[in-house]
Amino acid sequence: MNQEVASWPYEFALSKHYIKSNQRGTVRGQLFVNDRFISKQNVAASNAYIGLGPPGEAGSWQRENKGYQFWTKTDGEGNFIIENVIFGTYNLYATVPGFIGDYKYTSNIKVTSGSNIKLGTLIYKPPRNGATIWEIGIPDRTAAEFFIPNPPSQFKVHKYKNNSESKFRQYGLWEQYGVLYPKNDLVYNVGTSNYSRDWFYAQVTRKIGNKTYKGTSWKIIFNLANVNIASNYTLQLALAAAHEADLHVLINDEKIQEPHFSTGHIGGSNAIARHGIHGLYWLYSIGIQGKLLVKGTNTIFLVQSSGLSPFEGVLYDYIRFEGQ
Repeated sequence: MNQEVASWPYEFALSKHYIKSNQRGTVRGQLFVNDRFISKQNVAASNAYIGLGPPGEAGSWQRENKGYQFWTKTDGEGNFIIENVIFGTYNLYATVPGFIGDYKYTSNIKVTSGSNIKLGTLIYKPPRNGATIWEIGIPDRTAAEFFIPNPPSQFKVHKYKNNSESKFRQYGLWEQYGVLYPKNDLVYNVGTSNYSRDWFYAQVTRKIGNKTYKGTSWKIIFNLANVNIASNYTLQLALAAAHEADLHVLINDEKIQEPHFSTGHIGGSNAIARHGIHGLYWLYSIGIQGKLLVKGTNTIFLVQSSGLSPFEGVLYDYIRFEGQ
């Protein structure tokens, strides 16, 4: 296998439309992350996925299916080499484990036949508006770190060679939410709850009767020692996948007519029904006015309002509450 990988692109193809290795180019560089709330110095973006794709917005590569894409991973120091790139104009994109958001290089990259493009040092500044007050999960674009239940007893448990997949690939896991939370929805208490135990891997619908479903409302309860009502706070909400969902965010009042934030109707990756742990990535930086918060106990409501089928819902990746 390694020999075949090393010999690609093959030289035996005779079609005039086939681009051989000596007609392709190389792009190299080194990626760092700058997040002043984690480190005063730039941090090497180790094991980041970095690649060339058709020009577009940051993150647009995951919805692109017509143009060429060429990807690799950085080493421990953030170095990368993207080889055998077909000539054309690209944008450079990256995702970095441990950090939210999508990186995009500022300029288009024009690869020509035989070119060796050296980009030098690149800096990614992930979304950040303030210091972390609390966080739930790990920013890795998957829901794998959250609680994954055992499958319903009537279904056969399938064994996988990769043990990390043995849990979330079992059939009917979404139905276990109603078993674990038969009447009341999930409540997460910051400081005492543990996301690997207390945060269900998917916010799905609840079955009512034989054929009816309704959306669910989760609560995040947290305490603030002080609140600056003139300041703005930020809820960084990263979703690992969404399917036919409409997620509302409400602050300290679940009964208001209009939510403080709504994603709108999003998602079609069907990761929940297909036993996946991630799909298309979504990130929302939600501003929260200080006057909506109180000193002491606060509650954020996450309401998945769509409720037509058992597969409507979201997989969370990571949630972070930031202060000024």
